[in-house]
Amino acid sequence: MALLITDDCTNCDACVPECPNTAITMGDEFYEIDPDKCTECVGAFDEPQCMEVCPPECILPDPEHEETQEQLQAKYKALHV
Repeated sequence: MALLITDDCTNCDACVPECPNTAITMGDEFYEIDPDKCTECVGAFDEPQCMEVCPPECILPDPEHEETQEQLQAKYKALHV
């Protein structure tokens, strides 16, 4: 499943350069993750890098975008053709 950034985001910018899919951009008030680009780092890393570096720990799984490991891997491959 894709990840999402909650409104606890402090806009610290730590997550942005860590995303291998450029899925994180500034929204109206805080950073947002594009679910069409988020693979939870499947295909690039063992763990979601944004979650690893987020100081306020405001990045969570998005229950509205559930995907299997296989779907995440396929999405990663499609993004990096």
